[in-house]
Amino acid sequence: MSDPVVKVGDSLKDRARATLGSRNLILVGLMGAGKSSVGRIVAHQLGIPFIDSDGEIERVSRMTISELFAAYGEDEFRALETRVMKRLLKNGPRVVSTGGGAFINDRTRKHIKKSGLSVWLKADLDVLWERVSKRDTRPLLKTENPRQTLENLMNARYPIYAEADITVLSRDVRKEVMADEVLKAVIEAQTESTLS
Repeated sequence: MSDPVVKVGDSLKDRARATLGSRNLILVGLMGAGKSSVGRIVAHQLGIPFIDSDGEIERVSRMTISELFAAYGEDEFRALETRVMKRLLKNGPRVVSTGGGAFINDRTRKHIKKSGLSVWLKADLDVLWERVSKRDTRPLLKTENPRQTLENLMNARYPIYAEADITVLSRDVRKEVMADEVLKAVIEAQTESTLS
């Protein structure tokens, strides 16, 4: 693939769109990192479809994520998630928001790496807890000490999320600011890979 031609004065979204080409942009990270809300804005700015993988899993199974966990357990849920992700990533370009555990699964991670550019929205514990503690819909946090569970998930998953192509710090700023930072990171990643 040849490098995109970027003219001086091209807008951020035009440059990011040219850089992405036909690849998917896949957002990974823990629950509460902003994958869905930021992903929708990024997709809109790029003029490509947005897909929330958890929403797609719920659509095809006709069950909520919580119901799937309760009925089948995490292992069966992850197998379904892998099948859905493989199907979603066959066509591009699109922005895909993944569930927090998707990138942790080896098979799902291979599909992601093969079919697009992965962006880890990395957030610290306080930011994540502020966001996820407002709703009681997270099956993995239905524990005696959900904040400690969230911290344990961070400790276990962050080294794997670090394998993503790009890392963008998710913090307490407007979603539009985060979306612009994702677009800038996409352009910078392409520039760095061209130089190396």
